Amino acid sequence: MDLKTIEALAPDQASLGAAAKLTKRSNWPRLEAHEQLPLIWGECQGSGSNPYRVAFDTSDHGYKCTCPSRKFPCKHILALMWIGATAPDSFARVDQTPEWVNDWLGRRRKPGQPPTAAPARAEGKSIEEAARPEQSAPVEDAAAAERREAAQRKRAEDTRTAVSAALDELDQWIADQLRLGLAGFVDASSERCRRIAARLVDLKATALAGRIDELPARLMALRSEERPDAAIRELGKLVLIAKAWRAAPDDAELKRLVSTSETRDQILANPDAIQVESDWEVLGEKIESRRDGLVSHATWLLDLKSPTPRFAVLLDFFPASAGRRSGAFAPGDRFKARLVFYPSRNPLRALVAERLGDAAPGAWPIFAEDATGDPLAAYAAFQDGAPWLSDCPIILPAGAIALDEKDGAWWQPASDPHGIALPVAGSVSQTLLGFDLAATAALWNGARLELLASQSSIGRLDLS
Repeated sequence: MDLKTIEALAPDQASLGAAAKLTKRSNWPRLEAHEQLPLIWGECQGSGSNPYRVAFDTSDHGYKCTCPSRKFPCKHILALMWIGATAPDSFARVDQTPEWVNDWLGRRRKPGQPPTAAPARAEGKSIEEAARPEQSAPVEDAAAAERREAAQRKRAEDTRTAVSAALDELDQWIADQLRLGLAGFVDASSERCRRIAARLVDLKATALAGRIDELPARLMALRSEERPDAAIRELGKLVLIAKAWRAAPDDAELKRLVSTSETRDQILANPDAIQVESDWEVLGEKIESRRDGLVSHATWLLDLKSPTPRFAVLLDFFPASAGRRSGAFAPGDRFKARLVFYPSRNPLRALVAERLGDAAPGAWPIFAEDATGDPLAAYAAFQDGAPWLSDCPIILPAGAIALDEKDGAWWQPASDPHGIALPVAGSVSQTLLGFDLAATAALWNGARLELLASQSSIGRLDLS
């Protein structure tokens, strides 16, 4: 493999230029090459939390990438090849391929398939030009720097004023809903929420607008008799967010909830961001289509070395028009990595800063149970710190799943079958009923459990 081959394979000059920017080692939490086979693969960090999985066969130039690009090969493939051609020592030599590479090889390889010849035409494309560093910006004089900083301060102040006005309108809107009655609000929530959400977007409270826009869907997922209570809980959380933001408008977590989030680079450069290097297991995924045309993809992780349950969530957003996107991880995957958490009262959202290899399979550690015996004790502590949050990850003690007379699923603890029982969201596989579950990971939103995974006598069960 050489640079001329990469130049010939590239669909256009723009792809080469984009690939050149991805050849920095910091963009690749994982780079590996097979000791015997002509294979290289890696994980490239894109704009989301989940890195893209990229593989390349150096013998026949076959490739695979999980990004949604419609250019083939995409910039991630080209960057992987580029690193392989210019910095082969960046790849860790291994004698086994990951499962996702095996899946790809199994689908594409055919016995006796001849290798593909390298493309010969590279007109209009220049890897030399793509590798050329961009011309540095002219040195800015002191007066220009001061004007730029003043403009930034002015924009920040304008944004704060606009968000403050948005929250004032939100307060008035919530008061109107209560005055008109919650029953009417639930029935007309789609139209009413869409209207106030659009107004909040105009006033730069974008994140809060997205949360309100999704409220009708969350209400409709509940039984009709539960919707008024759920509506009042969510409206109460919105009031808390507004009050908290007014008290501390520069708080990073509150700004994230109300207006905009930090970029990946800002999080990695933040000295206050918590970093945890450990073994992680992918508990499950939660993929939701939103009304704004985006798809949210949450990947929940469990820290296997923590003495008490510690979780992380990798959160990614992409346009629904891009179609189903393959994640970098699958439920049950285990890996060693250094995660950087977004600053928060209950740090959950994280980024994979560095991938350090695969972790050994096995059962979950045995976490100490709460002294009160309350399976929702972690949720209570979670709410004390940040009462506006929705999904709380928890580890339930030994228990089982049973159905009620209306076929609703409930989790019950093994130690007290007649004690607290927690309703389970959605349908449950019949094979799971009555099964002895040694431990269960789930998300609790105050009303329903969303099951992620369980440990049982026959091993791990994927429930997401």
